[in-house]
Amino acid sequence: MRITAVTCVKNEGPFLLEWIAYNRLIGVDGFLFYSNDCTDGTDDLLDALADRGLVEHRANPAQGRTYQMEALKDAREQALVREADWVWIADVDEFLNIHVGDHRIPDLIAACGAPQAISVNFQYFANDGVDRFLDTPVIAQFTRSHNPDLWCGEWAIEVKTLVRRDFPLQYFGAHRPFFRKSLPEAKRPTWTDGSGRPVPHRFLIAANPRRIRRFPARGARAFATLNHYALRSLDSYLVKIDRGDVNRENRAFDLVYWRERNDAAHRDTRIQRHIPMVKDTVADLLSDPDIAALHRRCVALHQARRDMLLADPAYRDLRAQLRDASPLPPQEKEMLTELGITA
Repeated sequence: MRITAVTCVKNEGPFLLEWIAYNRLIGVDGFLFYSNDCTDGTDDLLDALADRGLVEHRANPAQGRTYQMEALKDAREQALVREADWVWIADVDEFLNIHVGDHRIPDLIAACGAPQAISVNFQYFANDGVDRFLDTPVIAQFTRSHNPDLWCGEWAIEVKTLVRRDFPLQYFGAHRPFFRKSLPEAKRPTWTDGSGRPVPHRFLIAANPRRIRRFPARGARAFATLNHYALRSLDSYLVKIDRGDVNRENRAFDLVYWRERNDAAHRDTRIQRHIPMVKDTVADLLSDPDIAALHRRCVALHQARRDMLLADPAYRDLRAQLRDASPLPPQEKEMLTELGITA
């Protein structure tokens, strides 16, 4: 079974090796990276990995549309995607956490009955008071998230999707694939959630614009969860604010984004079963002196950017605001206030 991961990156250098190691561990054997406007050595590290046949790296071809959609349009024409049995489109802060069998993608596919697509709900992992950037696995540092079934006062939570080669594809979306609305009902794909249940009908046919990339998470994660480490450390979040969104222009990471993802009500350590093997695989990658040097450069530039930002009083003030902000998402705090409950 050939499984290809496709992702877009900008200034993710310190986190690349862990993500590659983790995904190799769960069954990914092909990696297609698109990068744009990197200033932290991400592109140089990816070029070195590509020279060794470990990944394929492309400059993002965006010419005015959103970065991710342009890249996904290009990816569809790449042999690494065309020849794959399954395609996994995800970001470098997203880790597919599989709860069945040997915790690998083939086990998830088998548990779901080998459909043509599997959409797995996000679970946002909180910063939980981690201030300093550390060059250690992200999956080891962050263990707390929101209630897995409720996020920002809503039951519906976003997904990412594994797509089988024979899916009747019109185009790849960042969160889910799309088929033509004119496709006869009998030819619609078999498509499940992370519990092997058919996805909701309105999600399947993309009938509701507000919910084309999400559906209720309750009961949908028996076989898999998508751990999303959107915040990481406070240091790294400041650098993320400065970088901006890799996937589309004019989207800000701010206090609201932070609060929406910093609810630490629930503890989940299941992914940590993989830490020893992830560390071993990263160590193997770092045994190449050139890869090790390029990784260290990414780390140093990440830290240097943080230091430069913190020389600015505005960023120091923002850092203090983030640290002191309520861990409740604004929507949930408003709801509790209306109910007369003090959080």
